[in-house]
Amino acid sequence: MIRIAKGGFSWIATSWAITILLLAASLRAPDPFQIVFLVFFVLFCMLSSLLIIFFRDPQRPIGSGVVAVADGKVREITELHDGDVGRCLRISTFMNIHNVHVNRMPLDGTIEKITHHDGSHIPAFKKESESNERVVLLIKTDIGIIKIVQIAGAIARRIVPYVAEGNALKKGERIGLIRLGSRVDVYLPTTTIKALVIQVHDIIKAGEDTIAEIHG
Repeated sequence: MIRIAKGGFSWIATSWAITILLLAASLRAPDPFQIVFLVFFVLFCMLSSLLIIFFRDPQRPIGSGVVAVADGKVREITELHDGDVGRCLRISTFMNIHNVHVNRMPLDGTIEKITHHDGSHIPAFKKESESNERVVLLIKTDIGIIKIVQIAGAIARRIVPYVAEGNALKKGERIGLIRLGSRVDVYLPTTTIKALVIQVHDIIKAGEDTIAEIHG
């Protein structure tokens, strides 16, 4: 049985409802229109099946150290100074259409602040996508403040949060869903990170793959 992500079921149900209506219409329509309804029926069957795959939310074994927040390809690792985290490493992961789009906690921690920003429609793989709709989470952990920035993509920009300020969560717990193409940045404080165990172009899985080792 495929587990469906919270925030994705309504999309799947709507698509399948339209699919069933198109099938019924094709059976009742006169001959000239039957083929049209059948074509749309097949297209919506394919779309509905793709939505089930897209919104899947599998159970995962939880990795050691700091784990990945998002499924996808690591596109950038940058050392910088952030106003919330201080000196840190920013790891940017691009989530493709075939990736699981549920994001997870990188470590045990407490959600200190959540900020939602409206934005534009730029494809998530472009640098300018930082101006897209995004949700910024500040998380208090044993290694300091970790920041997660969920950035929506060009097609469907809706970010569905699963958490609220003050929530204490375990590593690997689900924190939210980004619908369709998207990107996630995680900011890790350099003073408490022992070593990164990933590099640019690596494919990682949220909650399961370790991205960094920590001291102690």
